[in-house]
Amino acid sequence: MAITKKYLKSKPICKVTFAVPAEEAKKVEVLGSFNDWSAKKALKLKKLKNGTFKGTVDLEKDNSYEFRYLVDGTYVNDEQADAYAWNDFAGAENSVLNL
Repeated sequence: MAITKKYLKSKPICKVTFAVPAEEAKKVEVLGSFNDWSAKKALKLKKLKNGTFKGTVDLEKDNSYEFRYLVDGTYVNDEQADAYAWNDFAGAENSVLNL
């Protein structure tokens, strides 16, 4: 899994690209504090020919965001996250993105 951050000079925004290698998966989404953990607002990643799912979201810089991938209905953390935060509601750790 990979996270790419591209900061814009003209706005306080960072373009964050998520890439998840999941050849066997049918559907990969990103849910987190930036979309209220809502399945309706989830960032749906597109499957590329090489089996990697990829998608980009614009997030405000100078913030931290918790997130998890939803791979075919199973929550997965990103091993390249900036940090991890325990979530009592989920009973598990969330990945953290620091911008």
